[in-house]
Amino acid sequence: MSVVVTPKILLPIESINKEKWAVIACDQFTSEPEYWDKLKSYVDNVPSTYHLILPEAYLDSEMKHKISKVNDNMDLYLKNSLFEEHEGFVLVERQTPFVEKRIGLVLAIDLDEYEYEPGKKGKIAATEKTVPERIPPRVLIRENAPIELPHVLVLLDDQGKDIITKLYKNRKNYKKLYDFKLNMNGGYIRGYEIIDTQPIIDQIEKLPNDLNLIVGDGNHSLASAKVCWENIKKNLTDEAKLTHPARYALVELISLYDEGLTFEPIHRVLFNADLSLIRILEHRLNGSGNLDVYYNDQIISINVPENPFIAIKEIQEILDEYLEKNKFAEIDFVHGIDSLKKIVKNNYDCVGITMPALERDKLLPYIRENGVLPRKSFSLGEAEEKRYYLEGKKIL
Repeated sequence: MSVVVTPKILLPIESINKEKWAVIACDQFTSEPEYWDKLKSYVDNVPSTYHLILPEAYLDSEMKHKISKVNDNMDLYLKNSLFEEHEGFVLVERQTPFVEKRIGLVLAIDLDEYEYEPGKKGKIAATEKTVPERIPPRVLIRENAPIELPHVLVLLDDQGKDIITKLYKNRKNYKKLYDFKLNMNGGYIRGYEIIDTQPIIDQIEKLPNDLNLIVGDGNHSLASAKVCWENIKKNLTDEAKLTHPARYALVELISLYDEGLTFEPIHRVLFNADLSLIRILEHRLNGSGNLDVYYNDQIISINVPENPFIAIKEIQEILDEYLEKNKFAEIDFVHGIDSLKKIVKNNYDCVGITMPALERDKLLPYIRENGVLPRKSFSLGEAEEKRYYLEGKKIL
């Protein structure tokens, strides 16, 4: 079986307002509920993916009821024929407030070829360590959902082949599926339908390395999809396993070398923490690198290892130990310095820790040699650049 397959992609029908339909990934702005409140007000009650997801900012609030509502909305949208189906790939051109152009390809991957657990190897690998307790809530959201709306970005090592770039150069030969401005400062997006997909699949299959696909964004969401599939296939015949829709997850594939792909650090913020945490960081870390830590109105510079892979690993180990010993402390992961400063300013006893950026040319070699990075080691762009929910696929 191929690692990449051709899906039947669901898109909103022509009459639906696309600017209200597409909303940003649910795991963004988790400590800024005002973002989601503003988005909710903008979307109102018109058809939108906002009504088909559960923002993580609201995960702890009446979860079971909200999951049930999301599933009901999915059933309602399907019943009222709010989707049209396209068998093929979608070539995506994304403009953001930070980059002029980022190119991707929406397709489906075989979850049997994907592994996220340490020690297991697949043709598709996770880039970051998954947190076991973060998977069950996402499984609850997915296990009874009739459709999936992905925000997963998978990175492709196609150096020298330029598989997606060549498709983009021929975009005028493809039917345009959508072309609109994204809400909440998300930029602009265009999509083109690619029906002749087998030549693309063949090119990906012929790439020289054993590991050419890694999950750049949405590691926990894809891990949850894998868990759901493993649960489903226990009761299937071998023949049924080949065609069951839950086996295949919809993702956006982006070349690791795409000029519009930026690698940004994901900063840490700890609530119910104080100067003692900063003193621990100062004592335990050393090296020729440095980073800033924010606490109340203070900015404290501390030394860290120059190698960002090592720095991130050591910082996260210290934070995990601190969280284990301080039961009232909580951690969140923040995109962007401005958001970090804002959160620290608005919360008492809050420590904001800036993190170093990784170098893209060293990412895949590190994964191939060492396995996964600590969780939330990097971000593909700023928060506003994250994937918006737009395409979907049936999974039941």
